[in-house]
Formats: sequence, structure tokens, C-alpha cells
Amino acid sequence: MDFLKQNILLIGLALGSGITLLWPMLARAGAGSVLISVTEAVMLMSRNQPLILDVREPDEFAQGHLQGARNIPLAQLNARLGELQKFRDKPVLVVCQSGSRAKAACTLLKAEHFTALHQLQGGIQAWVSANMPLIK
Repeated sequence: MDFLKQNILLIGLALGSGITLLWPMLARAGAGSVLISVTEAVMLMSRNQPLILDVREPDEFAQGHLQGARNIPLAQLNARLGELQKFRDKPVLVVCQSGSRAKAACTLLKAEHFTALHQLQGGIQAWVSANMPLIK
């Protein structure tokens, strides 16, 4: 008991550090998808040939998108789920401009029992920052 009293700050620091380390993993599980980097996305695209689902608006999509991407804006995703049913058990890479719409899309798709969801961390902005090509 004396040990706990004398080292309460160290114990609190250790617990806080543990929670900080686990937080990204817990946040990913909450969205129902795996958050992946640009490098991991390129590897996924070359190895598994996922459906690339771009949930940005059509005008954003037209300005540049990943090769082979299918554009279904987030606002239309629920109504157009029928188009994606054949990909329910296949890898799906969800992208948007910065990542927030992709996270929302993954949450919706997870609720519809999609099992292999991947979200591009940082979205198209991260893709462009990594000097990766876009199709226009």
C-alpha cells in the first residue's frame, strides 16, 4: 500500500501512456476498418486488387482520383449499397479528400456486414503528398 501512495504519479503516467498507445487501435475498431498509409494502400492495391471506393463528390473526383476508383458520394452511399453487395467479403479501400468521409463510409459499410474494409489515412491529400499519381 505504501508503494502505491509513494508512486501514484508514476503509476498514473504508466496508465496514461498505455491508453495513449492503445487509442489508435481502439479508434480503428470503432470505425470498423483498418486505417492504412499510402504505402500500405499501394501494397493492398497490387496484391489484393480491392474495390477502390471514392466517397467524394463528383466534381472532386473529376479533379483527380486513384486508378480504378469507383465514385459513390457519401450522401448517396446508403441508397447505392446494392451496387456494392458483391464486394461484401472482398477488400474495399475507401478514400475521400482527408479521411473523415471515408471513416463515416466505413462505419456504414461495417453495419452492412462488409468484412475487409480499409481506409486511406489522410485521404487523397496524403496520396498527393506522397507524390502518387492521380487519374484525371
